[in-house]
Amino acid sequence: MSALCFVDTNILVYSRDASEPQKQPRAREWMAHLWADRRGRISVQILSEYYVTVTRKLRPGLSRQDAWADVKALLAWQPVPMDAALIEEGYRQQEAFGLAWWDALVLTAAQRARCRYLLSEDFQEGQDFAGLVVVNPFRRAPADDLSV
Repeated sequence: MSALCFVDTNILVYSRDASEPQKQPRAREWMAHLWADRRGRISVQILSEYYVTVTRKLRPGLSRQDAWADVKALLAWQPVPMDAALIEEGYRQQEAFGLAWWDALVLTAAQRARCRYLLSEDFQEGQDFAGLVVVNPFRRAPADDLSV
């Protein structure tokens, strides 16, 4: 895979969630692949959701220091900032596709980051949003041909 890949929060969380023995190894495989290829992208929203989830909702969770170390490392993935234009476009995406608000913001950020793929289990596998294609990381491996 050579195209940019936007990573949804749940993939980051599963990579740290020992209570998910089926999903954790695959999430880690994807994360390692994206780090090696330098093709991973995220948004400020994703970083914020990740930090809150791994420090407050995971059992056992990460310490704030460990979660912060992850966030600092993920800054290398050029997080898309939240701004007025992203919010307005998110609203248009929500209306156009009938998405939940937070999903519309994820979609909009992925498009802004010029990603070809959106790695998420929260969207329909293979759905194409004007050139941004959803890949469910628990149905496809990083080594798979992602041409859709």
